Amino acid sequence: MILSSEHISKSFGGKKVLTDISFELHAGTITGIVGENGSGKSVLMEILVGVRKPNKGKINSNGRLGYCPQNALLFPHLTVQEHFKYFSTAYGIDVEHSNTVSEELLNHFNFDKYKHEIIKHLSGGTKQKLNLSIALLNQPDLLILDEPYNGFDWDTYQKFWNYTDQLKKQGCAILIVSHLISDKEKLDHIYKLENGILI
Repeated sequence: MILSSEHISKSFGGKKVLTDISFELHAGTITGIVGENGSGKSVLMEILVGVRKPNKGKINSNGRLGYCPQNALLFPHLTVQEHFKYFSTAYGIDVEHSNTVSEELLNHFNFDKYKHEIIKHLSGGTKQKLNLSIALLNQPDLLILDEPYNGFDWDTYQKFWNYTDQLKKQGCAILIVSHLISDKEKLDHIYKLENGILI
């Protein structure tokens, strides 16, 4: 077991957003959580990665975490390569290993030609490639993706699933959160978040 959510509840200003959420993520599986906009998906993700605290319940997790938020946390005046260096330092990854992994990601997702470009000059799709690549940089045991393929073209979408298939074979537990999951056959488990309840 890589992660367990035990009876998570969250309210804002007396309004209940999440109610008694419990589930587990296991090594080598891909799990999806679907729900309409405003259903509480992003709040749940932020609780799972430790950005928010629940009012009730607890999260247990093991291993290295990679998190791709819905809104990319990028610095507009830094280049793509500078982002890899910055986050490698934050993760405690040595320079040689960082260079190897970042080059692999740049090539796999086909944005190597942009590595010296500053972020504010990039398209939304390229920013999302970098957002995803940063989550993959420390080669996580648990990968949490919030609307990960927004802005992807078809080729990048296919490359995304190829990469997650590799991670799954390596034993990574992957959680994909989206308002729409079309490739349901690629997932081992799918939950629906509706009115704060996970079904």
